[in-house]
Amino acid sequence: MGHLLIEPNPWMILPFGLLLGTIALAPMWFPSWWARHYAKVAYSLGAITLGYYLFGLHAYQRVLHGAQEYVSFILLIGSLFVVSGGIHIRVKGEGTPHGNTLLLLIGALAANLLGTTGASMLLIRPWIRMNQSRIAGYHIAFFIFIVSNVGGCLTPVGDPPLFLGYLKGIPFWWVAEHCWPMWAVGVGFLLALFYCIDAANYRRTPREIRAQPAETPEPWHFAGLWNTAFLAVILGAIFLDRPRFAREALMLAAALGSWFTTRKQVHEANHFNFHPIQEVAILFIGIFATMMPALDWLQINAGQMGRPSPALFYWGSGLMSSLLDNAPTYLSFLSAAFGLFVDPEIIDKVQWLIQHPGADLASIATGPHAELIGHTFAALQKYHAAALAGGQVGTEQIEIAFLLGNHSYNHYILAVSIGAVFFGASTYIGNGPNFMVKAIADQQKVRTPGFLGLIFQYTVPCLGPMLILIWLLFFR
Repeated sequence: MGHLLIEPNPWMILPFGLLLGTIALAPMWFPSWWARHYAKVAYSLGAITLGYYLFGLHAYQRVLHGAQEYVSFILLIGSLFVVSGGIHIRVKGEGTPHGNTLLLLIGALAANLLGTTGASMLLIRPWIRMNQSRIAGYHIAFFIFIVSNVGGCLTPVGDPPLFLGYLKGIPFWWVAEHCWPMWAVGVGFLLALFYCIDAANYRRTPREIRAQPAETPEPWHFAGLWNTAFLAVILGAIFLDRPRFAREALMLAAALGSWFTTRKQVHEANHFNFHPIQEVAILFIGIFATMMPALDWLQINAGQMGRPSPALFYWGSGLMSSLLDNAPTYLSFLSAAFGLFVDPEIIDKVQWLIQHPGADLASIATGPHAELIGHTFAALQKYHAAALAGGQVGTEQIEIAFLLGNHSYNHYILAVSIGAVFFGASTYIGNGPNFMVKAIADQQKVRTPGFLGLIFQYTVPCLGPMLILIWLLFFR
């Protein structure tokens, strides 16, 4: 997408599978070894793929395209991580079912502005302090479900897969316009279920225990609120497409500004350090490099899959997001959608129309593809009007417009978006913030469920019914 199609040897998908499998299993089976050597694994497997593309296929533009996407991706995630780390919230000791449910709702909304990583890092410590007297595994599980995943499906800022889709050309507000019904059902279901469980736990907890929290009750207090200005800079930068790298430069400037203007006491209160984002940045160097053969091969060969339904895309992207990371899973299924549905002949005709502004649409939009060409061009006018007026529309944007402008196809994009984001909550490895939340909770002596415990105690009985409900209502 956005570059000449390249057909790699399918064996070159192996480094991608090896890296994702190692990321999924090594932290559980060999935690000490993984902590020391994860960078070597990512760099080595990435180097194999890069060597193949650069020296075997001479696909220099393809590698450059992937490198640009990586820089944009990691600067967004990193800048939100730094800015949210400069805001500290101090709360009262006791959390009631009503107060807890309200905070989870606030977290679900904040995830769309701060990203699920930023919102999780900002709220997990206050969440634990609020419930110190009766903290249980379900508090951590539902926080991961709502704040770290499901809540962030309304904007590309919210969750890494959606931002990758935005970089591919999916318009910023298309996500909110089409995903809000699923967001409302998913978040509403989980909040209602959490309230019932938390209310039962609250009633069982003796009053004298609730009245003696581990920390002295304090009034609500916010420190570092000036970082909201840097947050506004990051959100504004997302909409910049030109000049090239202006968006990334502003994000980097906002992160540096936040870091140097935030008092040391605020960072210490948040136990802030760069290790989590450093690990994410290193692993995603390997992921972005090794996934190129998988994405390119899928785009070329997906047509052999026949005509899968949106339900298959929802469950397929979802289950893979549970076992792997949801960002590369999203891109894999997006590439499959391009390979299955995008007609190169239609793309060529739309490109011709763009290159000849005075041409009559009716003169070229004829034959069996007339309606598809018209809808694609209308989608470009709706979502990329400025680029269209300047004749700066790329192939990638036309391909996205083809899918979004034709209703029978845009439902597949919706299915992949919801599947990747919602199912990312299923395991600790489904989405980056999940493991960070567990690590912070473990650090504060909270009894968190283990890897299988999260799945069988909370994902299957609590998250599972919501995922089935979303399928029945929207993708069946």
